[in-house]
Amino acid sequence: MIVEPGLGRASLVPMGLKGVELKGCALNDGGLNDGGLKDGELLERWRNNDVASGELLFERYYNMVERFFLNKVGDAVPDLVQETFARCIKNHRKIRDNKQFRMYIFGIAYNVLKDHLRKRYRGGQPLNTEVSVRDIEPGPSTLVARRREHRLLLEALRNIPIDDQVILELHYWENLTTEQIAEALDIPVGTARGRLQRARERLGEVMRVAESLQDPTTTLACLEDWAQDCRKHLDSYRQRR
Repeated sequence: MIVEPGLGRASLVPMGLKGVELKGCALNDGGLNDGGLKDGELLERWRNNDVASGELLFERYYNMVERFFLNKVGDAVPDLVQETFARCIKNHRKIRDNKQFRMYIFGIAYNVLKDHLRKRYRGGQPLNTEVSVRDIEPGPSTLVARRREHRLLLEALRNIPIDDQVILELHYWENLTTEQIAEALDIPVGTARGRLQRARERLGEVMRVAESLQDPTTTLACLEDWAQDCRKHLDSYRQRR
């Protein structure tokens, strides 16, 4: 992989692809045309040294990985996206189930995030389970939201424990089920279900305090709608960068 810090998607090219004609892979405004191939098919071709299939997987998941980091690490987003794909290249033959590539890459992104935050936390000490993104990288979110609900949600997410933020964003922004979250984070399904419920409660409390709301249930009832709107905002923000 060619990794050039700060250059974004253009630098995320599997080693050997630059200057190679991608036969059967047409370019369009949305990127590479994958011909409707499933992740598992592309992964299997990649394992058989078809570098074009690896390129297609990166193109398919670049936006998702970038969105994962956007409300967590500020200016480090491009470097962490690149590190995620670099680890994917290094370990792609270890994936046990080709159908679970999406969960696999979320798991890598999660580990990259934890490694990054650990380096910034009290001189590299182990992360406290209650530490939040704001504790490590204080200051407002790098995302600019016009709607009050978006600002409230984005800032509240940064004020709850990191694991709670991750699990909520995976569920509401990426539409992962608790079973898929468990697969991505390598935890039991029951643990994922319990963490999701706990994360909802903590987020509701932070939002209630921030807005001096008497009844947090109203806020939580709107969470799914707000989260979907927020995802659209993140995508719009990402495209303008």
